[in-house]
Amino acid sequence: MVNLYTPQAIWGRELRHYRKAAGLTQGQLAEKVHFSESLISGVETGQLPASPEFAETCDEVLGTGGALQRLLDWRKGKVFPAWFGKWRDKEQAAITLRTYQPLVFPGLLQTKAYARVLLRGNEAAVEARLDRQSILVREDPPPPILRCVIDEAVLYRPMGGAEVMCEQLNRLLAAIGPRLSVQLVPHGMNSGLMGGFVIATLDGGKDLLYAETAVRGITSSDEEDVAMAVERFEAIRSEALPINMSIDLIQKAVEEKWT
Repeated sequence: MVNLYTPQAIWGRELRHYRKAAGLTQGQLAEKVHFSESLISGVETGQLPASPEFAETCDEVLGTGGALQRLLDWRKGKVFPAWFGKWRDKEQAAITLRTYQPLVFPGLLQTKAYARVLLRGNEAAVEARLDRQSILVREDPPPPILRCVIDEAVLYRPMGGAEVMCEQLNRLLAAIGPRLSVQLVPHGMNSGLMGGFVIATLDGGKDLLYAETAVRGITSSDEEDVAMAVERFEAIRSEALPINMSIDLIQKAVEEKWT
């Protein structure tokens, strides 16, 4: 039985309120927003979650002034696991980020389609991941310097098909600039086979570590942990291709594998 007082159920009742105020049945609203009547019914009864796209479309059709989108703010605190929230705050405050990723592209550089595959269609989680990327285009404070080292195998790991991968690799190429670099570690044995991690440098020079495990991510300020991670990152980076060669390899993967 659905809990009538969860944020999801309350949001559904607000949708029903605005729909009825507009004099529309569920079927009529479905025709106008191009979502199924069963979806609308499920959302209104609190059985199904509303996506940001659904809320935006309903706002436009029902003339709510953006009320339904604003009411989805409750999800922002829910989409990140408790253990990730601490790291997200540090990520937002960082002046420099150094990341090594052996399995997937860094979350800060993922396209919406690529993130949707990784997050198995959880639209709230996808939007939250994309929202994190705003630090790369902010003006005040300046964006962090981002140094990415990625295993070459990530270029060829099929995630969602050729169109998704082509878009993702082109996103990677477009992002490269003075404050954002991408280097590839060639196939084979390297110093980064233990897993992905990120090092955040905060204003004042303090470094923090975020390391991924099979069950959760761990944020650590332990000096020994951080020092080992910095040493490991530099070792991996020393084994990576120069930026220009990395760009050539990404372009080659686009042309030969995903186009």
